[in-house]
Amino acid sequence: GLLRHRDYRLLVSGATVSSLGGSIAPVALAFGVLDLGGSATDLGLVVAAYALAEVVTVLFGGVLGDRLPRQVMMQGSSAAAFLTQGVVAVALIGGWASIPMLTVMGIANGCLGALAGPSSSAMTRQTVPPADLATAVAGRRLCQNFAQVVGFSVAGVLVAAFGSGWAIAIDAATYAVAAVCFGLIRVAAPPAPETRSSMLSDLGAGAAEVFRHTWLWLLIGQALLYHLFFGGVLGVLGPIVVGDSFGRAAWGWALAALMVGFIVGGLVSLRWRPRHGLYAGTALLSLTAAFPLAMALSDQLWPLLIGAFLHGFGLELFSVNWDLSIQQNVAEDKLA
Repeated sequence: GLLRHRDYRLLVSGATVSSLGGSIAPVALAFGVLDLGGSATDLGLVVAAYALAEVVTVLFGGVLGDRLPRQVMMQGSSAAAFLTQGVVAVALIGGWASIPMLTVMGIANGCLGALAGPSSSAMTRQTVPPADLATAVAGRRLCQNFAQVVGFSVAGVLVAAFGSGWAIAIDAATYAVAAVCFGLIRVAAPPAPETRSSMLSDLGAGAAEVFRHTWLWLLIGQALLYHLFFGGVLGVLGPIVVGDSFGRAAWGWALAALMVGFIVGGLVSLRWRPRHGLYAGTALLSLTAAFPLAMALSDQLWPLLIGAFLHGFGLELFSVNWDLSIQQNVAEDKLA
């Protein structure tokens, strides 16, 4: 029923196809760095550069997403990412890529993703009636997670069969398709502020809105700890440990199992509406420990796949309730 809304269809289509490419890229990039002779430290620095650029830029992406048409932010970011990922693909295929070059392009892609991310999250509420919002949030995540299952499933195979460069070329193509979809969205721009303010003032207003909701700043703190202790494990040690133990394709399978957990969690969230959604979601988030524990302790593939599935299942049930709580409780002019 949600797909009767044209703008929601376009939003989900663009987000889904970019999720497909976005799930191929980290696998391809990780093995691209290793194939260039990079060490675990080199790969960690490339991932860290991307993350740092994303964190710094996302604040300004949020401000711009409340000042400018959000679909324009999303379209421009996707079009630029098509170009940057295209350059990475050509460099890897042509054999003139280097680790510093991949680092610089990773920083560019981190900035582009951060500029569009807040607008993309805030856009859902603009494309459906309020009565459909809960289902729209879950449905969008379900479509994106399904695309990521496909992407992670084929990523390792693509890298093994054709090389990292061709895998990243597919990612670049998905950004081009997403840019077209986002460009066709027609929704009202966010309300213009009554008085002009500086970007720093808007950042301060956004921070005040965060700290006005205890549940919001508490769970942001939890997310800080989660990514501090797990992000490096997944992005750096994961492909090295699993690739050395079971082969490169196995890392793609593990990430696919993770995404299957996301899909099952999304299906459950379509029907299950706990009275205290964030409380239930935070409790289920403890299942994310299963994936790194399996990587650390198991010498067989099946516990790794089960651990990845449980990780995705718990994280998705938390994420749906988290996204929905933000959409329902934050004012439109501060949503991005």
